[in-house]
Amino acid sequence: MYLHLGNSYVVRKRDVLAVFDLDNSSQSHLTRAFLTAAEKAGEVINVAGEELPKSFVVCKAEGAQRVYLSQLNASTLLRRSALRGIENL
Repeated sequence: MYLHLGNSYVVRKRDVLAVFDLDNSSQSHLTRAFLTAAEKAGEVINVAGEELPKSFVVCKAEGAQRVYLSQLNASTLLRRSALRGIENL
């Protein structure tokens, strides 16, 4: 199964490690450091397009980590994953 992140971009649900609200989680210096390191490593993919990102999704597939910036709320992404049959995202 797949999780739609917005702007016609999908990831495999089994690759999703975590979904974070960008406003709440970016207040922590640890989260900011994580996002900065991921960006420097070229692991950040902005699927929000021209819109302001509201959440980020951390995925790991085939040993590679990716951080997707999405224009959708974290609660919307979690609800989508629950509606499509994922357990314990």
